[in-house]
Amino acid sequence: MSHTSDEIASQPECWERAVRETARHAKALPAEGERVAVIGCGTSLFMAQAYAQLREGLGQGITDAFPASEAKLHRPYDRILALTRSGTTTEIISALQEAPDPVRVTTVTAVADSPAAAMADEVICLDYADEQSVVQTRFPTTELLLLRAHLGLPTGDALADLATALTAPLPGELTGAEQITFLGADWSVGLAHEAALKVREAAAHWTESYSAMEYRHGPVAVAREGRAVWSLVPVADSLADQVRATGAYLRQGALDPLAELVLAQRLAVRLAENAGRNPDRPEHLTRSVILGSLG
Repeated sequence: MSHTSDEIASQPECWERAVRETARHAKALPAEGERVAVIGCGTSLFMAQAYAQLREGLGQGITDAFPASEAKLHRPYDRILALTRSGTTTEIISALQEAPDPVRVTTVTAVADSPAAAMADEVICLDYADEQSVVQTRFPTTELLLLRAHLGLPTGDALADLATALTAPLPGELTGAEQITFLGADWSVGLAHEAALKVREAAAHWTESYSAMEYRHGPVAVAREGRAVWSLVPVADSLADQVRATGAYLRQGALDPLAELVLAQRLAVRLAENAGRNPDRPEHLTRSVILGSLG
């Protein structure tokens, strides 16, 4: 068993703790009506995108998600929410250094004494969800479930579906697919990007990701027999028919999208193992991207 597999399997405990502790973190998270910039890199960016869509969709305030390297923090925000497992990523630190006063900064991290935590007004430390693997799994899902719970969204279905995601068989059409495209809609688009990233990181497997309704505007040309399209949410019948006509295998998510992501995490590990790769330590990747210069 890899660290990644163990960390994937430990998500029920992490999710349940995040839900239990939501109220304790309430004052550190954006209040209704605040204008919020959410910044992150890689996986954290995709969680930021999902959260931003959820928050704005609930009418709780303008919420912009930025790659930390391209954050437009000069705009009139009330709060910056920095998502960073390690708290050491160069682009996050650089963005926080340029954050204007008196904007409040909340950092969500797994390392309480990290540089990004030291630069924040409030810190939410999810150290119980930290990981040994370079590839992130339980930290981002725990983080997003906490943010969902803080928005007042129910979490019961996600917790129930997680059990299925951890035990359901992985279809041979996915484990044997030459190429996989992940689709999402609304807040699950960020999760589709994250699912594709997991498979690329762990297994160096060819994946792409799109908004479901944008997929037919060109990318569907890649679909064919021996390849797969995995939508984290049900798609329109017309799109489903179009995908099936290509000969590609289509999976339409029946679980909560966050639980579907967990199933994709398991697929990433399986594909890595099939390829003889170590899912804990993918080639060319490190736990945190620390640059000598951003220039």
